[in-house]
Amino acid sequence: MDLQEYSDADLASELQNLEARLQKLRFDHAIKGLDNPLILREARRDIARLKSETRRRELAKMPAEALANRSKIRARRRRK
Repeated sequence: MDLQEYSDADLASELQNLEARLQKLRFDHAIKGLDNPLILREARRDIARLKSETRRRELAKMPAEALANRSKIRARRRRK
């Protein structure tokens, strides 16, 4: 899966599809069991990859002032 080539709308729709698929897999696993339960792990990781790419794009679109402010907040959290 090469996520950089996806548009924002494609990422959002793919994320919805994967979340629905994960929900269906969990349901199927609870009811009758899956042949390969590692599919659940793969689905969760694919969702995480999509969310990470979405967040990376959000941060890339942020203005410099917002990024600087975000860095200050993160530094304050580390000090505690």
